[in-house]
Amino acid sequence: MFNRLVNLIFQVFHDPSIVRRSILLCNLIVIFTVGSLTIGSPATALLRQHHETHNVLRYHARDSLKDRNGNTWQVLLFPDNSNSATKYYLRLVGFPGINSFVHPQSLEILTSQGKILTAMDAYEESAPAPNVGQYDFTPILSQLPTKGSLKLAVPLQEHDLSLKIPGEVLTEWQLLTQEIEVRD
Repeated sequence: MFNRLVNLIFQVFHDPSIVRRSILLCNLIVIFTVGSLTIGSPATALLRQHHETHNVLRYHARDSLKDRNGNTWQVLLFPDNSNSATKYYLRLVGFPGINSFVHPQSLEILTSQGKILTAMDAYEESAPAPNVGQYDFTPILSQLPTKGSLKLAVPLQEHDLSLKIPGEVLTEWQLLTQEIEVRD
């Protein structure tokens, strides 16, 4: 009996087709296991805090995204509570010396459902730097989709900016606005 088992094991490991099938089966098991762990995982969103003044803590959502030309942009959504009602602003910051905004210029937002929204330029008169654009997002936040992505478009001095906002960032923005609503 023992000799039969040893012969069977010897045949299995010396038959190339069986070895290939076994390796393929093991690889498929690993791929399926890893794939099922990553597909079902929720997107992680990170809200950041900063001190606006000594006793005032503010939340914001900040991400670094690349445009279609490969330039990196800092995309920052933040609330402004300086007035009686909370306003939300989207700030876009490009690399100095490479990108310059044209003010005043509205930001166009295209949803993955094909809806076009417009955010007004908050720096109509003066911007802190040529590579910084800021837009009033308060009127359009409720119109943003809960799923999908966005495409932001605005003319720059050198070319037009086209920036894709992925669904994970949209989720982060929704968490930010929910957090602010709970605190107000």
